[in-house]
Amino acid sequence: MSGTFQIRGGKQLQGEITPQGAKNEALQILCAILLTEEEVRVKNIPDIHDVNRLIEILADFGVKITKHAHGDYSFKADSVNFDYIKSAEFKKDGAKLRGSIMLLGPMLARFGEGYMPTPGGDKIGRRRLDTHFQGFVELGAEFRYDEEEAWYCLKAKQLTGKFILLEEASVTGTANIIMAAVLAKGETRIYNAACEPYLQQLCNMLNRMGAKISGIGSNLLTIEGVNYLGGTEHTMLPDMVEIGSWIGLAAMTKSEITIKNVEWDHLGVIPNTFRKLGIQLDRSGEDIYIPAQEQYKIQKFIDGSILTVSDAPWPGFTPDLLSIVLVVATQAHGTVLVHQKMFESRLFFVDKLIDMGAQIILCDPHRATVVGLNHESPLRGTSMVSPDIRAGNALLIAALSATGQSIIQNIEQIDRGYENIDGRLRAIGADIIRI
Repeated sequence: MSGTFQIRGGKQLQGEITPQGAKNEALQILCAILLTEEEVRVKNIPDIHDVNRLIEILADFGVKITKHAHGDYSFKADSVNFDYIKSAEFKKDGAKLRGSIMLLGPMLARFGEGYMPTPGGDKIGRRRLDTHFQGFVELGAEFRYDEEEAWYCLKAKQLTGKFILLEEASVTGTANIIMAAVLAKGETRIYNAACEPYLQQLCNMLNRMGAKISGIGSNLLTIEGVNYLGGTEHTMLPDMVEIGSWIGLAAMTKSEITIKNVEWDHLGVIPNTFRKLGIQLDRSGEDIYIPAQEQYKIQKFIDGSILTVSDAPWPGFTPDLLSIVLVVATQAHGTVLVHQKMFESRLFFVDKLIDMGAQIILCDPHRATVVGLNHESPLRGTSMVSPDIRAGNALLIAALSATGQSIIQNIEQIDRGYENIDGRLRAIGADIIRI
């Protein structure tokens, strides 16, 4: 659903907002349902474009899907139609969704073969999928890439456990290899494994289904292969990127906001990273309470040098929230260096913020220095196009804090990752309409 947001900024907001289920977790968990022929019930699934598309792909694949309530579904993959995976239709559907790559591990494990079109999604370099295929090959799969058809083919009579050292701690790569290894013969050990909360959720769910995974939450996973997995129930964590976004929104708009049910134990360094920017946020049970603040002062390092915020694999600060930190810093009191280490071209949306009056020096594709305006001269509304999911949300927050009217086009990029975001913002007083 394409469209445009029209926003009148500069309004103080107030109230409670509940984060949606985690997008990145949902994509992994929904692929894992292929590992069993028994029923798996999943709750708190976010109603967003990328996730809904994956559910449609599973339905076309012959998975029986029952919707119990909003975000609450049962899946039963007891009679899947493997011809669909080899069809032109899947070639079209699968290519539109990067997350569909995680269907490969379960297909390979349960059916001995897997096919996947070259995925679309974000333009952040090609290397990232190598980790997946190296892992499958180590477990004993044959891998073929058909250049002409842009088609990956994997086959394996029997996967066999192995010690695998990943060259990068890829989240989707780790998830894919885990899902292949749970039904392999013998023991698999994955070192330099990603250890995000979403991966811990996947491992815990697989263990409830009968898998034997130990080392969960560390970067060394040990997986004893089993012959069969059964059904289970699973509830998604709240989306930590949304939680971080709402913290930033509260600070930028000087608003008093309570973020409900955030599962504090899974937030890692996120709350403290925002505290370093001077934002007051308090824990109240499982909620985050942010009082209205006239200003927030960036802390310096102990020796007096300028604060740097950079991303790193978990338990470091998630790259998905750097764009939010950057926006929030534009109205802070003080200066911060934002260093985007993990991806190129994620900082290229700063020109939009500069147009709005922000004081930002883009040092290179990876680093930006932000000189905060201390809410003394607010950002000005402008017209802009959302480049990707995360930058889109950051620009939305900038627009809500700016004086005057802003227009954001290409909002399907925001809808890909955020459920009914305009409706939920209106509920706390934002002036935002979808055109």
